[in-house]
Amino acid sequence: MRLTRSTSLSLACAGTAAVLFATAAAPAARADTRLPVGGLPQAAAGYAFHPGSVAGANDWNCRPSAAHPDPVVLLPGTFANIGANFVALSPMLKNAGYCVFATNFGMTWLSAGRVGGLDTETDSGNQVAAFIDRVLAATGADKVDIVGHSQGGSMGINYVKLHDGGNKVGTYVGWGQSSNGTTLSGITTAATALGVLGIANVGLAAWGAPGLRDQQVGSGYNQRTGAIPLPNGPKYVTIQTKYDAVVTPYTTQSLPGAENLVVQDLCPTDTVGHVGFFLDGPTLQLTMNALGGGPADFEPSCTDFGPAL
Repeated sequence: MRLTRSTSLSLACAGTAAVLFATAAAPAARADTRLPVGGLPQAAAGYAFHPGSVAGANDWNCRPSAAHPDPVVLLPGTFANIGANFVALSPMLKNAGYCVFATNFGMTWLSAGRVGGLDTETDSGNQVAAFIDRVLAATGADKVDIVGHSQGGSMGINYVKLHDGGNKVGTYVGWGQSSNGTTLSGITTAATALGVLGIANVGLAAWGAPGLRDQQVGSGYNQRTGAIPLPNGPKYVTIQTKYDAVVTPYTTQSLPGAENLVVQDLCPTDTVGHVGFFLDGPTLQLTMNALGGGPADFEPSCTDFGPAL
């Protein structure tokens, strides 16, 4: 067939249009919808500017998949908030296909909307329980998984012991969890010996921080919850560091019948401290393995260590 000039021009235009369409469509097809995993700059910004939100969490339209049927609830530590504490784990979980939820608790007049975990552990536990019930109702799930850092870990134990959470939790992971109390590197022990701990605790309550009192070894709260056996049913995992100077001695973080992991047993050169768990590569890998039902003998890659704080 002989092509006329007008036919050739039409074919050329059509070909150009097709190339332009393909070029325009290609980036859209290749667009990466994965959320970036945050670090220290994002944590600092989150703490200051959006303490009540973190990337990947609290999509109330999320429905759990067959691969990940339990929504994951993230609970931050004392003085922290979800905007800072989970800048790494929350997007990691969302990228892996989990429904992720996170909440602050224990805010008092002293918190300025940012400093969590100051209220009594009883009141904080009630707040966490109400949030988890909301997650279960919204997602239609039978159980949640819990990841708690420090007092957030204590709140997870509060939930399983005091709110029938043994029947509503699949996997519990505690980073430096404080449910057994802390001597705070011996400060509370020394204050007791000097006879000033009681006075200090009255001051903490008066100044809007009774949660600090409740986390001390031998507190009334810890005596009450410690007398309650840990419920059967959930899988319990604790992740600890030998360099913890906050929840001390670090060995008191262990739970009976749990998989009690010490970071340095797996990565001897990791000097991560209590605060640094949230950015510690081995800790994050161990958490993802536990939530995903991975092997108990999982060995993390010993890279990307968290701050020695």
